[in-house]
Amino acid sequence: MKKSLFLLGMMVCSMTMVAQTEKAEKPESWYFKLGGSYFLQTAATEFPTVGGNLPLDRTYVGGKLVSEESVTGSFGEGFRTGITAGYRFNARLGVELGVNYYSSNDKTMAQTRSDVPITPAGVYSFKSVGQITAFDLAPALVLFLGEHKGFEPYTKVGILVPIHGDLEITTDAYAPIAFAPTGAPTAFGNVRSVDKVKPNPTVGFVAALGTSYKLGKNISVFAELEYRNFTVHGKTKETTEFTVNGNDALATRTTAQIHTNYRSKLDVNSNNPLFNPNTATADTKDTTRPNDAMDELSSYVGISGLGLTLGLKYSL
Repeated sequence: MKKSLFLLGMMVCSMTMVAQTEKAEKPESWYFKLGGSYFLQTAATEFPTVGGNLPLDRTYVGGKLVSEESVTGSFGEGFRTGITAGYRFNARLGVELGVNYYSSNDKTMAQTRSDVPITPAGVYSFKSVGQITAFDLAPALVLFLGEHKGFEPYTKVGILVPIHGDLEITTDAYAPIAFAPTGAPTAFGNVRSVDKVKPNPTVGFVAALGTSYKLGKNISVFAELEYRNFTVHGKTKETTEFTVNGNDALATRTTAQIHTNYRSKLDVNSNNPLFNPNTATADTKDTTRPNDAMDELSSYVGISGLGLTLGLKYSL
């Protein structure tokens, strides 16, 4: 009897010690992070065609082309803010779900510079600048590497899913604003247009190496070095602003000049004057079907970047 009681006591003590050890080793279950990031682009690619203009930087002197170079870059450089909810299954493994807002730096996508307003060949000066803004979800798997003197390094990998956003392209030009029946320009002016490109759904890859440092029982600071890589391609484009010499002229544009549908292929049935066998007239020079959206080839832009995130972490 005494032996049985002794064994029972030993079992109770052992279970208590195991429970205390597990409790000591098990960290908080839920935590929340609020942070801000700055990203640098990691891969530069050639930008897509902008409003029919190739991604080139051209310079004309006296009406003669004197230099030309490709315009490359990425929209991976910019600022991001976000909030993240995380759950730890045990001392080593956890999951996170982040909700972020990203705003890229402005990027010149195409431009032509000339010392004369209109060259004999009809070339005019313009500059197209793009910027991406987007909200995204970022689910990730987190591996905690152990705490030492308040520091707890970790790694994580996951995916990035944009849920809302667009590419806004602003073009300023000194360009033809009126045409004769023959198609020759008869007047010129300062033209400004703003186009918004909506993307097709896409998924990207993210990986990060970070560490947190405890300031108190529930509060910590954290820093993460994060790499992300994904591309998006256009679905539709809409002109939201069009002015001539500072005056609103959007109502003068046809449906084809305002709306664009991006296609994977263009042929003789496309609403595009380069492929449609019909001849475009001067007053509808951008398309053969002015009351339908223009068809253009789908293009891709990159948003790859390497960023540093700093923020606060609150543990329950």
